[in-house]
Amino acid sequence: MTTKKLYGKDLKAYQDIDLEELLAKLTDAELEELHTELIDPDDSMVPPSNRCRYKTDKLPTGPFDRKKLLQFLEKKAREDKDWEEVKPYIKEIRGKAWKPKEEDKVQINDDVQIETEWDEVLASATEAELVDLAAILGFHGMLNQVQYHQAFVEGRPQGESAGGFQGVAKYAEFKVYEDEPPNTTDVEASLEQLKANDPKLKELNLNNLKKISLDTLCELGEALSTNTHLEKLYMANTRATDRVARTIAESLEKNTTLKSLNLESNYISGQGIIAILEAINVSQTLTELRVANQRPQVLGVRNEMTIAKCLRDNSSLVRFGIFLEMRCPRVLVNEYLQRNYDNVRRERAGKELVLPPVEELPYYLKKKSEAGREEPEKKTEAAKTPDPVKKTPQPVKKTPEPPKKTLEPPKKTPEPVKKPPPPPESSSEEESSDEDESDSEEE
Repeated sequence: MTTKKLYGKDLKAYQDIDLEELLAKLTDAELEELHTELIDPDDSMVPPSNRCRYKTDKLPTGPFDRKKLLQFLEKKAREDKDWEEVKPYIKEIRGKAWKPKEEDKVQINDDVQIETEWDEVLASATEAELVDLAAILGFHGMLNQVQYHQAFVEGRPQGESAGGFQGVAKYAEFKVYEDEPPNTTDVEASLEQLKANDPKLKELNLNNLKKISLDTLCELGEALSTNTHLEKLYMANTRATDRVARTIAESLEKNTTLKSLNLESNYISGQGIIAILEAINVSQTLTELRVANQRPQVLGVRNEMTIAKCLRDNSSLVRFGIFLEMRCPRVLVNEYLQRNYDNVRRERAGKELVLPPVEELPYYLKKKSEAGREEPEKKTEAAKTPDPVKKTPQPVKKTPEPPKKTLEPPKKTPEPVKKPPPPPESSSEEESSDEDESDSEEE
């Protein structure tokens, strides 16, 4: 059996060595070097100050200055030499380079021809017979719509029976549409006409004009408050924000002539859309509003439910372009729009209208009435009409609860009272005779 050795000596020779004597013989520099070599830097149980290889005994020279510290560290890193690597880096390529496998080439002998009995039949067949044969074999599904029309519908002279492939296989030609011309609306001139309340300005189209500043858009919104002739306003893809939406909302409270408003493809959030809907409910004249495809795509459940509540109080809006993610507000919005659209038909036919519930003022009108504004007039008949969409909950009949049984101590039945036995008849007669005698003596 071979004995294990360490540095040319058996392991048994190291068992009697005293470690304390060895450590006492080491100098301070050797102890410090031993300390740095024996400690594992990845050991989480050792304090971070002991795991760090860089140490200093220099006393602090002043308060902490981050800028000077970074400059010192950068200078120190440049001046100090790199640590010696255990194994120097050498660029090596290990393994074999990957090479794709060569596919076997399929040899096709064009010179070899196999004669069959069908060669003469196919050579003498007409085009109509070939088309019928292709239909029998199931090859008719390989013809596209253009080839079919070319073979059976188009290019057929009068009097010739249908059938036969007469055309050459071609691809379907693409339909080229011309690009829409750029918007050439003069913004400054239109703004002056809007402020001057020009009766000729019935429709204003500002779509796709991205160079309009927000201040100009706000001026356009403020000019709507005094204009009484503009009926349609298109401001899609103009980079409008909530600031523009609130300005337009303040003007819509006073404007009673605008019928259509388009604010699609902008940067308006859910609060801006709600502000516009609240302003529309004050005037009740706008019939079309489009606010789809905004930059903040997700409106939120609370904003979507608020939009549905605003439409419940509206009686003029017929077309409303918006994307709602939740199902409940989407269904409510469709029902309220259908109610308003039915009212247009009822008004045309002279029937009674289905008005929205006005039992109490909405929350956005309550704030304005408290600020000193006049409250809108309430119709007494409309106050009695319930919401046609909102289902009135049926009262739940409460079944009477059975009386609770309480545990009572058992009642003690009273014992019957024993009556004394009646006296005999003889004694009663004697007593009566005695009484008669006593009465006679007294007389």
